[in-house]
Amino acid sequence: MYTLNENLIKLHHCRKMSWKTIFTLLKMDPELHMFYSTSNKKLPLPIAKETMEDFHSTFIQEQISQYKHNGITAITYFDSRYPKLLKEIYQPPWVLYTKGDASLMNMPKKLAVVGSRLATNYSHQVIEKLMPDLVQNGIIIASGLAAGVDTLAHKATMANGGKTIAVIAGGLFQIYPKQNIPLAREMMKKHLIISEYPPLSKPMKWQFPMRNRIISGICNGTLVMEAKRKSGSLITANFALNEGRDVFAIPGSIFSPFSVGANELIKAGAKPVLSAEDILEEWHY
Repeated sequence: MYTLNENLIKLHHCRKMSWKTIFTLLKMDPELHMFYSTSNKKLPLPIAKETMEDFHSTFIQEQISQYKHNGITAITYFDSRYPKLLKEIYQPPWVLYTKGDASLMNMPKKLAVVGSRLATNYSHQVIEKLMPDLVQNGIIIASGLAAGVDTLAHKATMANGGKTIAVIAGGLFQIYPKQNIPLAREMMKKHLIISEYPPLSKPMKWQFPMRNRIISGICNGTLVMEAKRKSGSLITANFALNEGRDVFAIPGSIFSPFSVGANELIKAGAKPVLSAEDILEEWHY
């Protein structure tokens, strides 16, 4: 008989497997032993037949067996390595697929840095100013491997000798955007890439806002740089607020559309950041 973790990973690869469906199945059978029964009457229809087929399919078994050879680790919600902070969020991922140093997820101080994909030179200057002090004080920087601020944050962290985490939409074999594949490969060696989707999964539009809950969820706080009024960065900040995490924002020009989001966050109560000390003092350094 397979362990709960092994069963959950196989179940996670099955077709049409949503967070709520897995939750329902775990409530029915906490060890997921039902999949080894000769009868599938316990499985809620209409997914019973296709789920049972997928669960025992050779293709899925072979996929999972190859992960170790590719340096990929699947960490379930019930695994001791699962990040403790992430368990506090709404609908924490049942499985995290990681490549790199998974211990970074449980380091004591992590900061999400998010902002516009069309980052201006202002974001570049701010990151260059803040990053040396943040890294020197052992802060792990998390972001989403997107173009713009995300890329700047990952690269500046690495250039200053720090550690960084990227949470991506899609699977680990489907890095997006493609121009960041070299960056992702470098991060997979000594840093960390995380996805809540099986490695062969192609990135879908709806996955990008969903992954933002993980970026903020694994971190103690979120720093918003340039962000328009409607942006994924504000979604990340809202997730952080809802989970009671710190929210920081870089003030910007009142004439720049890229600063509207950050300025409004400050107006709503986010802490304005003018130097790394504004963040470090909140975490008692």
